[in-house]
Amino acid sequence: MTKKITLAAGAAFLLSCGAAYAADWSDTAVSWRYGTRFAEPYNPEHIKKHIFALTHASGYKYGSNYFNVDLLQSDKTDPASLGQSEGAQEAYIVYRHTLDIGALRGTEMRYGPVKGVGVTFGFDWNTKNDVGYNSRKRMLVAGPTLMWDVPGFLTTSVLLLKESNAPSGAFPPISEVNGRYTYDNHAMLNASWGIPVTERLAFEGYLNFIAAKGRDEVGNGTGAETNLDMALMYDVGAHFGQPKNRFRLGLEYQFWNNKFGNTRRTTGGNGQRASTPMVRAEYHF
Repeated sequence: MTKKITLAAGAAFLLSCGAAYAADWSDTAVSWRYGTRFAEPYNPEHIKKHIFALTHASGYKYGSNYFNVDLLQSDKTDPASLGQSEGAQEAYIVYRHTLDIGALRGTEMRYGPVKGVGVTFGFDWNTKNDVGYNSRKRMLVAGPTLMWDVPGFLTTSVLLLKESNAPSGAFPPISEVNGRYTYDNHAMLNASWGIPVTERLAFEGYLNFIAAKGRDEVGNGTGAETNLDMALMYDVGAHFGQPKNRFRLGLEYQFWNNKFGNTRRTTGGNGQRASTPMVRAEYHF
């Protein structure tokens, strides 16, 4: 698993760095966050997780890049395998590239509060070694994006998703799945933002509303999915003579309903919804 994570993360990061050659701006950060009320479909328990992340964002003449890899460590309520108290481990990688159509045309595209129009494409990739599902998600995304004229940034996108998975959990019916399964193509409405509140405080996050994707691997109907993640981050480093936003601390909150398309009906009300406060710390290079 470690080798697969390293190769996938390295390939994605090189792709983002290559596309950002001669970047106008660039920001890379490592972060840690922790919460005690995570949830996983079919699991009735609250799960504690530590999440370590590497994040890179950059902009160049014709657009922008975003790359993130989360390494998630669960506690024993989300076990890695049968008969063990060791918690599951997961890697989740996201890459997005947005081409600015106005920059490509050499003509600014402004429409009222919209300051730019783009096309976004990229992928999600994950692997997890839990006892219940053993996710190996692969997803391609593409669609139009609007950049809004606000302090900081706000983008909204409508993306077409092509997603597949090859789970191999220990229990039926997941244990009976053989090979990779591809869901119906479906859409996602995405909003991402980073808005300064004061000189040292920022409100950041994203919202994904994902349409149902047809039947899942075992024939159950999927539901529409909502994933809201938002944080208030404070520039602590400024009090110690550090450059702006070098070291930040904050509070984060995630609301996730119908996680991965699983519904209350298919899970029996176990783990398909999470409401998770977190603490967060990050260091920017």
